[in-house]
Amino acid sequence: MTVHGERAVVPTATPDEAERALAEFTAAYNAADKAYDPSLDAHRVTGSLGAINQAGLKSRSVTHPGGNPKHRPLELSDVRFAIPKKAGWPRWFVADADSNLDTDRGAGDDRWLLVFVREGADRMWEASHLAVLAPGDVPAFRRDADGWAEAAPTDGTSLAAVPADLSRDYAAYLRTGEPKVFAAGPHTSGLRENRARIADRPGLALQFADQALDSGPFAPVGLVTEDGGALVFFSSRFHERRTTAKGYRPKVTADEKPLLSGDVSTTLTKEWVAGVTARVGPAGAGGDRVTVVHRMQGVTALKGS
Repeated sequence: MTVHGERAVVPTATPDEAERALAEFTAAYNAADKAYDPSLDAHRVTGSLGAINQAGLKSRSVTHPGGNPKHRPLELSDVRFAIPKKAGWPRWFVADADSNLDTDRGAGDDRWLLVFVREGADRMWEASHLAVLAPGDVPAFRRDADGWAEAAPTDGTSLAAVPADLSRDYAAYLRTGEPKVFAAGPHTSGLRENRARIADRPGLALQFADQALDSGPFAPVGLVTEDGGALVFFSSRFHERRTTAKGYRPKVTADEKPLLSGDVSTTLTKEWVAGVTARVGPAGAGGDRVTVVHRMQGVTALKGS
């Protein structure tokens, strides 16, 4: 009997494969961070995490050509894997681990949730998404009798929102405030309020253009939680355009210059990529349907004009 791998519903990885993928990512990440050399982990990152990581390393390789003087090796402990069953490629799983590194949330016992994606049998496992959550904010994932997790349906079956549409809906919401599926918070209503507040300063105007980023390695993935909802990882892109009054020039920091193309006269456009993590309620759930629990963003390119 022949089993067709592209049609059979199987675990996306064995526990040993998941452990190796995490170890190989960590080693590559540490080497790249120590040397500030993007080539050392380019084969181990992809998606929003890869875009942010590679742009940051490219910049720092120029501003700190001797490497990272403050390098502290990443150590991940108390690792818990959530490996779903699915058919075909790409395959993916989530590693939930305790990290020794501080984040923008400060020092503490935050958990790192890393999404690993493998695009085909001849491809390596790559980390595509990072979410940093307090231990109490990491949901319990639904598992079967053998311990395998359940992938969230991308078409939204059984969920209060469609995971495949979240990137597009999030971009639309940040532009217009619609659709009203997102709970108020720092990454939704708070972000819109902050943009409105800084949009028009004396001598400087800021404009934002949000776009969906949901194909290839940026495609959303999610895991069903015990309450019937899901934790979904998706990405977005936006451009921030800064225009100064005549006689002035937008500022470009030393960290931004290595990512800059064109000559800055009165306009500077920054391209940002964000990795977003959201709790999606089960179908029929009352109240807020989508709660953004983490957002990591980074500048990936700049253009002057």
